[in-house]
Amino acid sequence: MHAGVIYAMLAALLFGASTPFAKLLVGQMSPFALAGVLYLGSGVGLLVCYVARAVLQRNAQDRPATLSRSDLPWYGGAVLAGGVAGPVLLMLGLESVSASSASLLLNMEGVLTAMLAWFVFKENFDRRIFVGMLLIVAAGVLLSWDHAASQGGLWGMVAVIGACLCWGIDNNLTRKVSASDPLQIACIKGLVAGSLNLAIGLAVGSQLPASSTVLLTGVVGFAGYGLSLVLYVLALRHLGTARTGAYFSMAPFAGAALSLLMLGDAPDALFWMAAALMGGGIWLHLTESHAHEHEHLPMAHAHLHRHDEHHQHSHDFEWDGAEPHAHPHQHAPLRHSHAHYPDIHHRHEH
Repeated sequence: MHAGVIYAMLAALLFGASTPFAKLLVGQMSPFALAGVLYLGSGVGLLVCYVARAVLQRNAQDRPATLSRSDLPWYGGAVLAGGVAGPVLLMLGLESVSASSASLLLNMEGVLTAMLAWFVFKENFDRRIFVGMLLIVAAGVLLSWDHAASQGGLWGMVAVIGACLCWGIDNNLTRKVSASDPLQIACIKGLVAGSLNLAIGLAVGSQLPASSTVLLTGVVGFAGYGLSLVLYVLALRHLGTARTGAYFSMAPFAGAALSLLMLGDAPDALFWMAAALMGGGIWLHLTESHAHEHEHLPMAHAHLHRHDEHHQHSHDFEWDGAEPHAHPHQHAPLRHSHAHYPDIHHRHEH
């Protein structure tokens, strides 16, 4: 299985599992405070990992490429959309929507991510990918219809879908910087978004619960937001935005299954019909194959890489032969044919 697919699936499982835990914590602090603690848990946990890696990684050539100045506008927009607005909308939605329904509605993140990637950022897609997304949309509509009549449920679903739109914007902007260090990307995002959300929450009078609850929330954030985002950035690097979003659509199934066990939510027939439609859409994406002759134009960037067919360059420094390594490098023009995804090296027209 392609490494990018594995990264995306693991990211989906971690994020999906965080939803029912967040549902349990919703009533114990305000949405802003909860989002803040979740993201601070992510940022602090990843900061510990970042420092530990720096200590253990003695060779500078083995370290991932860091964010550059040109990355900052894209990255800043991603932090605001996905790290500030998205989590707050999700927490607001969870106040009136069951965890299992919210988990399935989160499939809309993949759909909205893909729509932005295809029609705004001009990423390639074919009929199979489009049909898969249609099935996921149909499942979201079916699920929404089932709960539209419940008191407060409609606005809760609107909030969850709004969170998905914010994360769709975040995903497309993050792809622009995905060649950089994913641990750094996720760590800074967690610290900035967490601090801002928590500050807003405390400013409007929110009170934090017992320290044990805060610690538990931080652990949930570290796994479901921090480690998940690191894996998601790696998947973006390998798969492109829309396909990563499609694989990430597994997240709601993980969250729904766990919420049924933890919270006792009772699924009805429409719930399972929606799940079947979403499963079909995901299957179409999983079984995609895309290969044709294509041309690589000259490109310069920096990221961890091995000297494969796409990386045949010389070094202007003394290289010890270790791989993978990171440094600024230039890609020469190349024309060939092989199966590929719209990753950081395959952004060509069709």
